[in-house]
Amino acid sequence: MFSKDSKKSSGEKKVSERNIIGQNTTITGDIISEGDFRIDGTLEGTIKTEGRVIVGQTGLIKGKVECTNADVEGKFSGELMVTNTLTVKSSANINGDVIIGKLSVEPGASFNATCSMKGAVKELNKDEEKRKEKTA
Repeated sequence: MFSKDSKKSSGEKKVSERNIIGQNTTITGDIISEGDFRIDGTLEGTIKTEGRVIVGQTGLIKGKVECTNADVEGKFSGELMVTNTLTVKSSANINGDVIIGKLSVEPGASFNATCSMKGAVKELNKDEEKRKEKTA
């Protein structure tokens, strides 16, 4: 009975962490984590996580972000790489380069970025290959 419970807990290594950078906090540097982040302060640097990154209304990121999902309500400037979904709220201001899987933009958001969608690029390449095969 007890051995089954201990095997389950030792087998599950993925723990959902929540990291918060407060409103009057400034961090300069690189952050690597597996957990989620909420940024209400300022981050200048790089953040890499397998979780979600949320930039609050008072949040500001200058640098590079690599994550699974992201919600932006504040300001972002730099390179943003989101594996799944980027949600841009109406109060957001995004500048720079964005590479995403899916994009959701609310009316009123400022989205001044070069945007590439990973899934769309793969599909386009397949369509081009099919056309070449038909002409050959």
